[in-house]
Amino acid sequence: MPVRRPAARDVLELLKPITWFPPIWAFLCGVVSSGQPAAGHWLAIILGGLLAGPLVCGNSQAINDWFDRHVDAINEPNRPIPSGRIAGRWGLWIACVGSVISFGVGAALGLWVAVATIVGLIAAWIYSAPPLRLKASGWWGPALVGLTYEGLSWFTGAAVMTSTLPQTPVLVILVLYSLGAHGIMTLNDFKAVEGDVKTGVRSLPVILGVRNAALFACAVMALAQVIVIALLVQWGLNLSATIVALVLVAQFVLMPRLLRDPAANTPWYSATGVSLYVLGMLAAAGGLGGHW
Repeated sequence: MPVRRPAARDVLELLKPITWFPPIWAFLCGVVSSGQPAAGHWLAIILGGLLAGPLVCGNSQAINDWFDRHVDAINEPNRPIPSGRIAGRWGLWIACVGSVISFGVGAALGLWVAVATIVGLIAAWIYSAPPLRLKASGWWGPALVGLTYEGLSWFTGAAVMTSTLPQTPVLVILVLYSLGAHGIMTLNDFKAVEGDVKTGVRSLPVILGVRNAALFACAVMALAQVIVIALLVQWGLNLSATIVALVLVAQFVLMPRLLRDPAANTPWYSATGVSLYVLGMLAAAGGLGGHW
């Protein structure tokens, strides 16, 4: 019996639009950090935003859900693949086609965007697919996601605007925010602890325990921002440094509530503390781009 074609709404759910915001935001930070005016670049900016969000990020969600279908049957059985709404091998075909389309758009936007796209696609597959399946590691998995969601997207935004390799200060700051995003990705693992334990995924909440993993996540995010502040001051970007410092102080105020019950309060902290973190990214990008 042939497997029915999935409904468009189920494919959209598979691509998880809610996850597109972080890479699109980082992409826009890259645009701002380039120092180039948006005028004359609007088509590239729009295509680059689509590449960072619906295409590469959305495709990574399809890849992840296909290879995670057994875990999702425990943690989220109503997801499109384990529920049978996307049946047979449709999930895999969607991931493969999405990879091809993503590469095509990336190549159309220039050499450095194409390079970033290839790296992002490779990262998406090795994160979820065996034999590497880096998501099974609480150390390598979050690091890879932080690099792609924040760093590569930021890199893409800057490269779209200049068609060249971004300047060294831009590269340094995007790497620091990527490393700090390891903490954000660790917080995301709290929702899947039960399924991770049953399926052998060694996330940091599984390895360290939920509270210690939350402490580690907060420390990593804070340390990255402290270094960013120091560099911005050294480069004379005092307004940006002040804004990043203020949002970091606000995060310190919020962290005690997260640490009282990390599993329960992570969604709240993601909406507050993580939002402050990404606002700091934009402040740093604005300074690098000479906008203030």
